[in-house]
Amino acid sequence: METTGTAMDVLFILLGAVMVLAMHAGFAFLEVGTVRRKNQVNALVKILTDFAVSTCAYFFIGYTIAYGPHFLVSAKALTGLDAAAGFAPKGYDLVKFFFLATFAAAIPAIISGGIAERAKFWPQLCATTLLVAFCYPSFEGLIWGTRLGFQDWMQSLFGQPFHDFAGSVVVHAFGGWTALGAVVLLGARQGRYRKNGQVMGIPPSNIPFLALGAWILSVGWFGFNVMSAQKMDGISGLVAMNSLMAMVGGILSSLFVSRNDPGFIHNGALAGLVAVCAGSDVMHPIGALATGAIAGALFVWAFNKCQNDWKIDDVLGVWPLHGFCGAFGGIACGVFGQEALGGLGGVSLISQLVGTVLGVAFAMASGFGVYGLLKATLSLRLDPEQEFRGADLSIHHIGAYPEEEVVAYDDSPGFSGMAAE
Repeated sequence: METTGTAMDVLFILLGAVMVLAMHAGFAFLEVGTVRRKNQVNALVKILTDFAVSTCAYFFIGYTIAYGPHFLVSAKALTGLDAAAGFAPKGYDLVKFFFLATFAAAIPAIISGGIAERAKFWPQLCATTLLVAFCYPSFEGLIWGTRLGFQDWMQSLFGQPFHDFAGSVVVHAFGGWTALGAVVLLGARQGRYRKNGQVMGIPPSNIPFLALGAWILSVGWFGFNVMSAQKMDGISGLVAMNSLMAMVGGILSSLFVSRNDPGFIHNGALAGLVAVCAGSDVMHPIGALATGAIAGALFVWAFNKCQNDWKIDDVLGVWPLHGFCGAFGGIACGVFGQEALGGLGGVSLISQLVGTVLGVAFAMASGFGVYGLLKATLSLRLDPEQEFRGADLSIHHIGAYPEEEVVAYDDSPGFSGMAAE
């Protein structure tokens, strides 16, 4: 029975890892649908290569910083056949790494949407390496890895440790506030803001792709949240129910606040899901619905303030969505998780405030530090001509629709009459 239970745990967390892996397709299509056609290929390539680089950085460095174990031992040890090595049977620790690596790779995927359409390719991969190898796991280790006794310290001061079941702060707020540093250092896209203060609209290129990305993310999120239990005996239908209620709350509030805007509505679902991650295991479903509804409205407000009033050209609104709503989710856990509001309790509002503020500060320091270093050494931004042509042709030498980039040069019979421009 013990062997069967371990095998079931391996399968359980493996399915979660696969679902979160699929979410990266959601990140890709959300960005593809939002950016202009001349930058769609770059969005797809960035998400995929960032995932590969993140996995390597997390495998060799990041996971060890966050949790202690390293993988530079024999396969016999890794699969638990050598009990002295300390790894769980049947390779459970390997699929746990896979699951957590998909979380770590979400950090550059989030940032990618903020810096779209004008960031250089290779400096971004360098940033991904530094963030996933060192910055993100340092904070992750404090919250989820019990490193440096941080959670014990929080409990001794405030009565409860900082609670973040599925990463409202650890993943989303960290990614969003790190992205803010990158976006500010890069500056706005060409033509976005005129000298007289006028804001020039740049509409999404493809609403169906944007919607597809949001749907993929929403479905995968149930693996992101529910499988954060990491073992079968920790699974709870409450997490699934709360994720659902927060998602629909975000949809409905963004529908009303944005006056039927499809971009806001689809992102509103994601705002609700971001916010509920932290407390999805302790809230009452009505509390989750309220959390999602507040997050959806906050996203619309923060996106408009960011773009129109503060002149911060965050292309996909990743700071309002992940950074702002993620921080709200960390605090909302301390409110709606209380027994007085129907929650399971075991959370402290003061602890949630302190942990959230610390996460925001750590992320901003990481964003401005890493991207500031790269801006000073490698430079971050495409030159004006490359940005005007688009990242697709400037970096990858092919567009999203190559057949539109060919010209007729021969009308002779038997020949297609088309050649690469």
